Amino acid sequence: MIKLIASDMDGTLLNDKMQISPGNVAAIKQAQAQGVEFLVATGRELKEAEPLVEAAGLHTGYITLNGARVFNTAGELSVDLPIADETAAKWVHDLKDADYYFELVTGKGVYSDDRVRRIQNVADLLVDLNPDTNFKTGMILAAARLEIININYVDNYQNLLDDPTTDIYKIIVFSSRGQSAFSGIRDEIAASNELIVTSSSENNIEINNIKAQKGLALVDYAAERGIKREEIMAIGDNLNDESMIRMAGTGVAMGNAIDYIKKIADDVTTVNTDDGVGASILKHILE
Repeated sequence: MIKLIASDMDGTLLNDKMQISPGNVAAIKQAQAQGVEFLVATGRELKEAEPLVEAAGLHTGYITLNGARVFNTAGELSVDLPIADETAAKWVHDLKDADYYFELVTGKGVYSDDRVRRIQNVADLLVDLNPDTNFKTGMILAAARLEIININYVDNYQNLLDDPTTDIYKIIVFSSRGQSAFSGIRDEIAASNELIVTSSSENNIEINNIKAQKGLALVDYAAERGIKREEIMAIGDNLNDESMIRMAGTGVAMGNAIDYIKKIADDVTTVNTDDGVGASILKHILE
């Protein structure tokens, strides 16, 4: 019997309008009414994720920043795993030297040093996650998205690195060239024991503390509540969902998931624009 559901957001719980559909909301609320806990597991920070969930009338716990920070349903922080200061500084300088565009996600919000490239890369992400969305529409949605979440713009990231009160939890790197642009970064991280690199779309990679993984956070969250792995269902679509799909008793890939995630999952549901999360809840829990 499934007692805990963990769902990714982008390309999974959210549709092409960056909203949680009425069908998904209805299924989640039915599951919650039966005593099943629903947990959002996302690469986003809390300030990006929570408004979208609350706008749908849902109340959940959150695994954020790929597992770097975890909040229970009371909003209490239970996991806190920043990147070490020296390591963060090294990668900020190396990425700048290599002319990558990247953003820093801190305990105080997301920081960008280029507004235009920020909008372009969010638009690329939306188009990648929702193939029916063209780039022009993606740009409109990206600009609108910036108005409802807390984005901080700075001229230089060095001030953040020098601030002892600012922890960096994730570095997200973008390239229109796709995953081939990141092969060198992946190789260097693989040779270390401090960081892990995942991805939430074809055009980015996400760098975290090596212990910040959705699967590890999910299993620990469940164990604190006396829930076994076989009583967990995890739903996702991309590489940053791999660990939780592998570690949950029931791992579900979205119909729009990348092929690798579909191969390792126990089941494949419908696409994110067709209530894929709700369909999986109906199949595995409510029916």
